Amino acid sequence: MTVLRLNTERQRRLWEQVEPLLAKGDLAHDILHTERVFRWANRLSMEAGVNSDLAGAAALVHDLVQIPKEDPERSAAGERSADAAAGLLEQAGYRPEEIEEIVQAVRTSSWSSGMEPTSDLGRVLQDADRLDAIGAIGIARAFCTAQSMAHGGQDLGLYDPSDPRGKYGRGSDDRKNALDHFTVKLMGLAGGMHFPGARQEAERRHQTMTTFLEEMVREITG
Repeated sequence: MTVLRLNTERQRRLWEQVEPLLAKGDLAHDILHTERVFRWANRLSMEAGVNSDLAGAAALVHDLVQIPKEDPERSAAGERSADAAAGLLEQAGYRPEEIEEIVQAVRTSSWSSGMEPTSDLGRVLQDADRLDAIGAIGIARAFCTAQSMAHGGQDLGLYDPSDPRGKYGRGSDDRKNALDHFTVKLMGLAGGMHFPGARQEAERRHQTMTTFLEEMVREITG
């Protein structure tokens, strides 16, 4: 059951189309992830001076197409979600120029694409999405993703027992060790936030992950 508080009739029409399409069985990219990104996109839109209707719509469609982390095509997820979003946005009543702005924001939101946002709307969506990748919820999502990869046949362990944090030259590989995902991606996200509100929240969440990693290593090596 969704607890999403949609702000406009267009968002409500859009959500009716989007909700059935969201990933089932993937706890890292489920409906609750979309709801959290939606809430932060709305919050940040006020700070950024961005139309909140468009920011909310971008959050609703940003994860329409999911490609498994271990798939070589993973970096195309944002592009494919953007392509899938256009028709849904039109049906919900968004104008062509609004659709283009939302689609471009979605296209550049994915970390794996390596693309930089080209508008404040894109920066709002990227901050909102990346906030959900860190902190306590980010820790939970990281291990959900690792479990999905392992279940799919990826030869992946929780950590390397001889060097859990990859400090002694083995190199970090989050396709082999789940804990390496913090080094490969998560611990670098806080420094890339665009807006002050996102940076402040990211710093708090970054500290949560730092404490978790310290405790994790202590329990592994103790």
